[in-house]
Formats: sequence, structure tokens, C-alpha cells
Amino acid sequence: MKLTKLISVLFLVALIAIQSKAAALGIEPQSSSKQAYVTLLFGDEYVLGARVLGKSIRDTGTTKDMVALVTNGVSDYSKELLKADGWIVEPTSLLKNPNQARAKRYWGVYTKLKIYNMTTYNKVVYLDADTIVVKNIEEVFKCQKFCANLKHSERMNAGVLVVEPSDAVFKDMLSKVDTLYSYTGGDQGFLTSYYSNFPNAQLFDPNIPEEVMKSRPAPQMERLSILYNADAGLSFINNKWKVDKSDFRVIHYTIGPFKPWDWWTYWLMEPVGVWQNIREQLDESLPGTGGGKNPNDELRVKFLSLFPVCALLFCFYRAFRQIGGLHFKTSLFNKIRHLYHILGSSGTVAYTSVSSSTTTNPNSEVPAYLSAVSVFVCLTSFVVSLAISISIVPRQVTPWTGLLLTYELTFTIFFLLFGAFLHLVYQWGKTANQSGPIASRTDSFDYDSRKGYQRQASSCDIVTWSYGLGMVLLSVAVPSVPYIFGITDRLWM
Repeated sequence: MKLTKLISVLFLVALIAIQSKAAALGIEPQSSSKQAYVTLLFGDEYVLGARVLGKSIRDTGTTKDMVALVTNGVSDYSKELLKADGWIVEPTSLLKNPNQARAKRYWGVYTKLKIYNMTTYNKVVYLDADTIVVKNIEEVFKCQKFCANLKHSERMNAGVLVVEPSDAVFKDMLSKVDTLYSYTGGDQGFLTSYYSNFPNAQLFDPNIPEEVMKSRPAPQMERLSILYNADAGLSFINNKWKVDKSDFRVIHYTIGPFKPWDWWTYWLMEPVGVWQNIREQLDESLPGTGGGKNPNDELRVKFLSLFPVCALLFCFYRAFRQIGGLHFKTSLFNKIRHLYHILGSSGTVAYTSVSSSTTTNPNSEVPAYLSAVSVFVCLTSFVVSLAISISIVPRQVTPWTGLLLTYELTFTIFFLLFGAFLHLVYQWGKTANQSGPIASRTDSFDYDSRKGYQRQASSCDIVTWSYGLGMVLLSVAVPSVPYIFGITDRLWM
């Protein structure tokens, strides 16, 4: 008996020593969980989506593992961020897509089939990184072999899958990858062909008692209801949900260019607001990542925020130097006083008439085509300004940050482009006036008229920059109104 106790004590001491050594070497013990939530990432673009997905899963109170399969396209920093968020990061190699004629975004999607090879778990629930869990979905782990959602009457959507991993099934799939037709050119089309009888599968019912389930033969496949894969893309196209949205379990943001982390989708699709609310609650797992922020994007946002201010100050300084400080202040004061008189006289102001004795310069006439050209340049400048602004604003900033940056950058770039056009027109008109038949005038009249022209030119510059300054200030003030009155994102929901 004493010998048995001694052996037990020695065994316990040895076990503790092994665990301590493993901890010192940074080796984590294997998870005891036999079920897991899984997602797949090919690059850093979807990392924010995976973070929000993980947050939404944790908020349901689950204790199951969350596994992120990542390829070599995911950076080390993103892997550390996912680990800090509670994901178990498992590197995996890409599974080649055999379809040559395919969309670019399908190049690595066959890698999703590797969830069938995760045999350390007896059941996995796969969720695309562009999904969120809005209610507890632990009941789907009752699915027997394979569960998915049926879309378009006869084709499944592979964004939400419940799979019983099997080495035999995985090898069978690999043997058929090159032969089975895929209507999408990706994994979804392949799975539709592999489970060819899926449209006839019975609907998954989580409320069936376990005793009844054990007494029946396990079905090879079952269909999930729309509640487990609510397609935000279809609701956007149809402008309505087919069922009560309060019953949703999983929301799937399916439209390619309208992913929820793209700031502009918030203003186009109602369900994106739900995703953004979860994003706002993300913890600062690594420095500067709270609320789904990206340190690199934050630096870029600060630079772009200062650009309109710097452009305004540069233009203001340039005008100040060209016109002269004292004359600029005097003229600006006169314009303000002139505006005050307009308001005080109900918009009626008497202007001094131009002397009819002044000889008209035929070269000073405005060409008939100038108005049409101006309208065309104005519209083109606006489109170009908007395109440049959207392209340089980071896609994954918050909706209000993206909107304000795009608004101010569009206005600033438009001001510079169209302002340059107006300056060219002004210089052209100035040259045309100076080249007219003014030699017939007297020297004194010529001298006085030139002084008057210089005054008018200076006044023209003053008016241009005064109005420009007012427009810039207005562009900054208008988007600030919601914040002044306390309107936030949540009130728009």
C-alpha cells in the first residue's frame, strides 16, 4: 500500500513538472472542447470581419473553441491580433482552385474544404468572416452530418455550414475537385454538386428531443432555415426581409462590393448598422485596436484631415502675398460692409453706372461657348474630386469618419481643380483686354483706366478668395451639425 502511494505521488510530481516545463516553453495545452466555430482568412482585408464575428460569438456566452484557419496571406500582426481576441489561429496551405475561368475573388475558396479535415473536433460550425451571430446558435451543433442553407431554390450558400469532420469525406472531395462542376467557379458550386440531392433534404429542427434523434438513422444532410443565414444582400435587392428580422440568428453580408467594414455601406444597407454596433464594442486587444481601429489607417486619417486645412492656408497665404496685406484687409472689410448693406436694404443695392464714353473693347466680349465649357469643367471636376476622395479614404474607417473625410476632400479637391480653371479664364480675359485697341486713348485716360483695372483685378481676387474661404468654412460646418445637436450613429438605426 505504501509503495502504491509513493508511486502515485511520484507520478503526480512528474506530471506537474512536465506541465510547468511546457508552460515555460510557451506550449499551450490542447483544448478539451470537441466542438468549434471556424472561419477562414486569406488576407488582412477580412481580419476586421473576423474580429467582429468573434465578438458576436463570444457575446452569446459560448464556451466552444473559435478557430481561424489562416493562409500565408495573413500578416503576423493580424495573427497576433486574432489570438488576442480569443481565436485559435491555425495556419493552413491554400487548396488550388481547378477552375480556370473564375472570378478573381474565388482563387483560394476551395481551401474551405479543409474544415472536413479538422478531425480533432467531432463537429464544427463554419462561418464566413462577413457574417455575425446575433443570437445564440448552439443548437446547430445537433446537426448530424452536414447542414447548410438553401438559396435560389436549388443552390446552397456556403457562408454558414455545420460539418462533421471526416478524413474519408475529405479525401473523397479531393478526388472529385477536378471533375465536379462548380456553377460559381468556387467552393459553393462544388458543394452544390457534391451534395446533389441537397434541395430534397429535410429541414433541420433543433427542437427534436435527443432520444428521438438517437432512435432514427442519422440523415446525411439537413437544410438550415433562413434564420441561420439571413442574406443581407437579398434584402438590399428586394428592399425587404422575407421573415421577421427579430428572429435572426446569423446575418450574412453577401454582396461583393458591399462588405460591412466598407464605411459607405452603412449609408446604403440597414443591416450594416448592426455590424457597426458590434464593431464599436471591440476591446483594445492590441494597442490602438479598440473599436476596430487600425493604427495604420488612423495615421492616414490624421494626414487626410489636415490636408484641407493646409490647402486653405496655402491659398490664403498666396493671395495675401500677391495682393498685399493692407489692401487685402481693407478690401475684405469693404466686402463685409457691402454685404451688410445688401442685407440691410432687403437685397437692393444701387451700383454706379459705367461711363458710356468708355470705348468698348471688342476683344473683351465673353465667348458664347465659355458657359458650356464652364459647366462641363465644373461637373468633371466634381466627379474627379469625388473619385479621388473615395479612393484615398481608408475603406475600414468608421462610417462618420469616412463620410466627413470624403466630403471635405471632395470639396477641397474640387475647389483646387475648378479654381485653377477659373484662374486660367481670368488670365485669358486679362490678356485679351490688354491686347485690345487702347492706343487711341489719351495718356492720362490710359493711366487712370489702368489704375482702375488694377483695382478691379485686386477686387476680383479679394472676392474670389473671400467666397472661397466662406465655402470652405461652410463645408466644415455643415457636417458638424449632427454632432452639435447630439445626433449619433445609433439614432439613425
